[in-house]
Amino acid sequence: MSNHDTPKAVKPVRADAARNRTRLLDAARVAFASEEPVSLKRIAQETGVGIATLYRHFPTREALVEAIYQQELAQLCADAEALLATRGPDDALRGWMDRFADCASTRRETTDALRAVLVSDIGTVSRARDRLRAAVQGILDAGAATGTLRDDVRAEDIVVTLVGMFTTTSLAGGRDQLGRMFDLLMDAVRRPAPSPTC
Repeated sequence: MSNHDTPKAVKPVRADAARNRTRLLDAARVAFASEEPVSLKRIAQETGVGIATLYRHFPTREALVEAIYQQELAQLCADAEALLATRGPDDALRGWMDRFADCASTRRETTDALRAVLVSDIGTVSRARDRLRAAVQGILDAGAATGTLRDDVRAEDIVVTLVGMFTTTSLAGGRDQLGRMFDLLMDAVRRPAPSPTC
């Protein structure tokens, strides 16, 4: 085997590089949640690194947006399990809906960039929905086992309904209306209490 055929060892990420990446993501998440337009240069300055360091981690604005999106998605999925560990399944599902709305609303300034990411890789949408579906399914399974949630509800239907509700109310109606719609959805997925026998 020639020297050219020898596979290169993958270098581990240095601790300082990992810290810089985390700090950049944290600063970008806060900046993108603000009402003001955000420049990548400002994010780098607030993190205390040069713009070249930001570009080494995130070559494009879209790459930074996608990294935030993936991080928030992972947290949102983990939240489903954490809520289920401390609440009943129906309360866990309702609480998770609020966290879903919080997560979605923090990206209002990155809608165009996020749309560009999703259009360029349709698999990103599919993978995100699969992860959200699995998170919701865990709650639905627990609810079916305890008799608090219907056992014929599909997790993918919940996810698509939440996305539709958020998209509609973000244009008009706001968070109050979204909360009322979440309550209506919960009424539809809860198992009715058994009628008292005479």
